[in-house]
Amino acid sequence: MNTVEDLEVVAVSPVVRPKLVVAGARGTHDRSDFLLVRVTTSDGATGLGEVSATLQWSGEDAGTAEYLIGKALAPAVLGQPLIPVADLERRMDEAVNGTPFTKAGISTALWDAYARTLGVPLAVALGGPLRTEIPVKCSLSGSGQRLREVYQAAYEAGFRSYKLKIGFEPQQDARRLKEARKLVGADTFLGLDANGGYRPADAARAIELMRDQDPAFLEQPVASGDLTGMRALRGRGLSIVADESVFGTDDLVSVIRAEAADAVSLYIGKAGGPGRAVSMAHLANAFGVDVVLGSNGELGIGAAAQLHAACAAPGLSARIPSDIIGAHYYERDILKTPLDSDGRTIRLGDAPGLGIEVADDIAAGFRSVR
Repeated sequence: MNTVEDLEVVAVSPVVRPKLVVAGARGTHDRSDFLLVRVTTSDGATGLGEVSATLQWSGEDAGTAEYLIGKALAPAVLGQPLIPVADLERRMDEAVNGTPFTKAGISTALWDAYARTLGVPLAVALGGPLRTEIPVKCSLSGSGQRLREVYQAAYEAGFRSYKLKIGFEPQQDARRLKEARKLVGADTFLGLDANGGYRPADAARAIELMRDQDPAFLEQPVASGDLTGMRALRGRGLSIVADESVFGTDDLVSVIRAEAADAVSLYIGKAGGPGRAVSMAHLANAFGVDVVLGSNGELGIGAAAQLHAACAAPGLSARIPSDIIGAHYYERDILKTPLDSDGRTIRLGDAPGLGIEVADDIAAGFRSVR
């Protein structure tokens, strides 16, 4: 029987490229304290994962993750059979309530080890692939010179589809959208992300003010729990995307029942792992709700997990690019070989598991939590 024999971690604090720092209604993302995870099985298979969590957004980061893993999550999985991974995820849920991003780091490593054991890409182990190329986009923020700098940096990184961070004051945001539209061009894909910053009346006003700039969608216009407010904004000319409103399956069910969104932004971290993210995509698709793979600024491991989940997810939006930005956001990649992405599209490889290796200096830092 192939069992989980070791679990190792290493903390990393990648430097965000200064010109790509994103500032939205929930604050500025200029620092990421992540925890990388590596599992080893009794058959010698290894798997990699990443706790892609920022404290101000999720309440989790490298420090909280390392504590919880050592205290409760590692004991829940060590010595247990690798297959089925869902049983290990259940054991983690029984050990600790909540903390989906931390659990997702371990879950991703377990799924990676499982797929490597089978000798297939993770997308295959997740039930796909349904596609092998995923269109992607990058976030823009700020105004004036700052907006111009962010856009130029994103453009130079290869991105040709974007979303603008809004959610402050409708008229101010409308002016910023006009600036952004002038920068990117009339025919360029450009969406909006309010991060829950508007009150319902302000969100409705913002839609009226911004519609003439042809934004492709409006993501999380109001607070995460205001599904009635989200529902009232549908049918006004912009697709409504739920992000902060959807963490786990229960949240997704609530959004579907409330008819609160045209699409949902699923994260590996919010869902608690790649398998659960794909399961949520199946549920959304069954009810005609489009799926987008959202981002918490993942590093290379997290971005690889996003890629495989996106390739296996039914109902992935053909109109709204996903947010698989990976190494583009940071000064340095943690992978030996970067993912196959040019900023427009990210492509699936055929190597087993996640199909990645971390750089030697990162790999040398892993330490067992035993």
